[in-house]
Amino acid sequence: MARPLTLRQIEVIRAVMIAGTIQGAAKLMNVSAPGVSRLLKYTEDTVGIRLFERKGGVFLPAAEASMIFGVVERVHREIGNLNEAVALLRSGDNSILSFASAPSIAQFIAARVIRSLRQTFPNLSIDLNVLKIEETADYLLLERGEFVIMSSPSANPALVSRPLAQGRLVVIVPEGHELANRDVISIHELAREAVIGVDPEDPYGAILARPFVDAGLTPRYSMRGRFAQTVVSLVRHGLGVALIDEFSVAEVYMPGLVQRPLVEPSVIIPYALTKRGRVLSSFAEDAIERFRSELLQSSGANTELHNEIVPE
Repeated sequence: MARPLTLRQIEVIRAVMIAGTIQGAAKLMNVSAPGVSRLLKYTEDTVGIRLFERKGGVFLPAAEASMIFGVVERVHREIGNLNEAVALLRSGDNSILSFASAPSIAQFIAARVIRSLRQTFPNLSIDLNVLKIEETADYLLLERGEFVIMSSPSANPALVSRPLAQGRLVVIVPEGHELANRDVISIHELAREAVIGVDPEDPYGAILARPFVDAGLTPRYSMRGRFAQTVVSLVRHGLGVALIDEFSVAEVYMPGLVQRPLVEPSVIIPYALTKRGRVLSSFAEDAIERFRSELLQSSGANTELHNEIVPE
């Protein structure tokens, strides 16, 4: 009973067709001539018909096998197309990765992740959106993007929140400020200054206000901004001091700004939010792991997080 041909057998048939000799086919396939001869004989036994006429050491296609040779050539061409498609996928050609980030993470961490992605997938198109937490559900549920990096989990049961790393809050003051001379700064010292913050009703603002609340203090802000970048800019221009997450100031050199550790313990955990049940592309999974790596490298906290789903 005839058995299906393998890709290796198809390769042997085509090599003998092109070269006309066992030696020539072996050279094309970069294998030994006896190996080609054995596989060709086995292949003819497999299909149950003679594929070549042997005349003076030259192999000529047998007339009864002409239809097979046409199919072999088409299969070889399709395999070439498949290999080309795989190569294009590997480089990201004709592929788009869409994702979003909170403003606090977009400025430095997301930029590093994108730089790393482009080094691996030079032709990958990337669409980065910067979102507020309340915009996340629509973005993911309507599948405008594959994932969102936020500084807090989502309570929406249609979304999954994966913790990526654990960071801390730091104090930022303008260069020349008297607190800039301290090695560490307490929340009580900070509370005596003109503090710039984010509305505590905002999820991100609540994270920044937590050390004040834990210390029995009511945060009173001389001015407020909506996003971390706004707070950083106001401090840099000498308008006050602030508590901020370390990922928002994760740059080696930030002129006009001094950051110092907060005495009191503080935690901030960035999450990767995705639509429940959606299968992510390999590019998205890769990008999330790169976010995890960059966040861990930028974090001053020494706590390990397992890749678990946060219970709703």
